[in-house]
Formats: sequence, C-alpha cells, structure tokens
Amino acid sequence: MDGLQVMILAAGAGTRMRSDRPKVLHRLAGRTLLEHVVATADALSPARIFVVYGHGGEALPESLPGLPVEWVRQAERLGTGHAVQQVVPALGAGKALVLYGDVPLLEVSTLERLCEASRGERLGLLTAHLDEPAGYGRIVRDGSGRVQAIVEEADASEEQRRIHEINTGIMSIPAAPLGRWLARLGSDNRQGEFYLTDIVAEAVADGLEIVTTSVRETREALGINNRHQL
Repeated sequence: MDGLQVMILAAGAGTRMRSDRPKVLHRLAGRTLLEHVVATADALSPARIFVVYGHGGEALPESLPGLPVEWVRQAERLGTGHAVQQVVPALGAGKALVLYGDVPLLEVSTLERLCEASRGERLGLLTAHLDEPAGYGRIVRDGSGRVQAIVEEADASEEQRRIHEINTGIMSIPAAPLGRWLARLGSDNRQGEFYLTDIVAEAVADGLEIVTTSVRETREALGINNRHQL
C-alpha cells in the first residue's frame, strides 16, 4: 500500500509467560509470534516495517536477523504512546499502522478493511464487540455515534465499563500530526504510562474524523499473555 508504514510494538516483558525469553520469541505453529505478525504486515506491501523492542536487550534482533524490518530500541518502557514516539523521527508521510507482536491471528483482509476505511486524514480504529469486555479499553461515542475517546479499563467510570465495544489496540494513524499528538500526552492515569489511545481525543479536538472497523471474529484480536493462551 502506498505510503503505509507499519509499527509493531514488541517491547513488553511478558512476565506472565514465566520465561526469560522475550514473549514474542515464543513459538506458535512453527514460527515465533513476531514472525507471524511480520508476515501479516508484509502481505500489505508497506513501505517500511518497524519493530519496537526493549525487554531482553538485543536478544530479539539477534534471534531474527533475517526479518524484513527496521529495529527500534525502546530503552525505557513507559507505555504504548512512548513506544510509538521512538519511531516518529523515522516516519515519512502517509499512514502509520500500529500492530502488536503478541497478536498473531489477525487476518490480512481485516487490516486491508481498516486501511481502506481510514484513507486520507482519517484515524482508524480496529474494534471488537465482546459479551465480557472486562480488562479492555472501551470505545466512547457521543449521542450521534461519533467516537470521542478510548478509556482504559483502569480509568473507566462504572457507566463506561458497561460499554461492550472494545479497543483492540490496532490503529491506522495519519503520520503528519502523530508527533504533535504524542507530544501532548501525559501519564496522569492509574498505570502512570503514556497511552497511545489518548491520541484519539487529540484527533477529535483537531477535528479529524475517527472511523472504526470491527473484527469479523474476535479471536483475530486476541493477544497472548500466558502459556495457556499460547
């Protein structure tokens, strides 16, 4: 896709895997989790693929030297917003697609639908509707159905926790204003982190249209946090 740049966030410690090995190096069906995600990203024919790594030091790039990616080190892990900020200096014009190294089941067709829906200066969110949304960030809409923000579970009100539309974390973002939005982020939240999801409210404030695409099967968006889920 013309002007598409993919950022794969893969810096987490993955402590619930109970392993010294970086989580995204655990294997599924003969390939590491990260290799699955990179293969999906590569099928979109992007201009560049970045992988943000941190936990385990150089173990990640050294273990997968043949991947068609550019490695970006996140020395301090201060949240998803901070992770994306490490890539911004290298971004060109166009769209930035954010993926996660521990979400290996996403279909290429799902990401194509998201990218198509968010063409131009729109910001696109991949969402899912869950009967049991506990633990996920919620998609907050106004009375007309327009997206206003994403609120993380830890910071959500009781009313917001009753929302069943959740954020998968997958986003298609116009690259031009991304650095400006990230610079405005704060860490005044329960986790003390810089949330990438907070750029949605920044985009709304700037008058950009927010579009959503839902996964056809919720399993596509499931992340792997422990060996049972693997």
